[in-house]
Amino acid sequence: MQINLITGISGSGKSVALRAFEDAGYDCVDNLPVSLLENLISTLENEKCERVAVAIDARRGQSIEELPSILENLGRNHQVRVVFLNANTNTLVQRFSETRRRHPLSTNAEQSQSATLIEAIDKERQLLEPLRNQAHSIDTSNIPAHALRSWIRDLLQDKPLGLTIIFESFGFKKGVPSEADLVFDVRCLPNPHYDKILRPLTGNDKPVKEFLEKIPEVVSMESDIIQFIDKWLPHYIADGRSYLTVAIGCTGGQHRSVYLVNRISKHFRAQKELVNLQLNFLDRHRELDSIAVKEL
Repeated sequence: MQINLITGISGSGKSVALRAFEDAGYDCVDNLPVSLLENLISTLENEKCERVAVAIDARRGQSIEELPSILENLGRNHQVRVVFLNANTNTLVQRFSETRRRHPLSTNAEQSQSATLIEAIDKERQLLEPLRNQAHSIDTSNIPAHALRSWIRDLLQDKPLGLTIIFESFGFKKGVPSEADLVFDVRCLPNPHYDKILRPLTGNDKPVKEFLEKIPEVVSMESDIIQFIDKWLPHYIADGRSYLTVAIGCTGGQHRSVYLVNRISKHFRAQKELVNLQLNFLDRHRELDSIAVKEL
């Protein structure tokens, strides 16, 4: 059975992600108590269910600490993937303010105390940290709901085994993606933004590609990043991780970073010697996938 556990910080988009799994034909269960997870999987196994997505958050308190060992047990007989949704605190505060919802950990039932929103968010981060370390993490701070749904659909198309490498472009002016494992800063390269003709275009467009590929510094940066990943990729594979996010950032995330992500991803996809390593690849362009109106 393919088991997808959706978890993360409240307000980061777990409901959006769960609906994306449901649209893809998964049996979905929301807000399941940790103690019932193994019973649920056993029941679905008897019913010959092949794909399930379960959303669990920190509102169950300390019982969340039992989840890593439960997932380890389930992983002996099933394919288990953890999808962790995250967002920065400022974004979460804004979302709770807009929706006027209470944070699930705002009230301490044992002490009959109310916590501030920021205190509740910090507490939730502490409870969920062990899960984040073993999960595929997605930072939803700067992406709208439709982009998150698209990223989940891309995730569902990858192979269940091996290391998945995510190449992600971003703009530093909107912050570094929190899920990034490797971050490369390419703001030192000549910027197409200052060319009035190229400014409205992106790194996906032919004129921008032709502009950047003629610059020696851009060619050298691309080569250096590829060499670094080539050197250290075997170590990340040996580490036993499931996901490696390589984030490449320029100022706005529109030209240079997009161009380099496309080039570097294409290079690694073409490496025949990597086929036997069961590597999977995903490309993301955070700023291009976003729109001004946030739906989350």
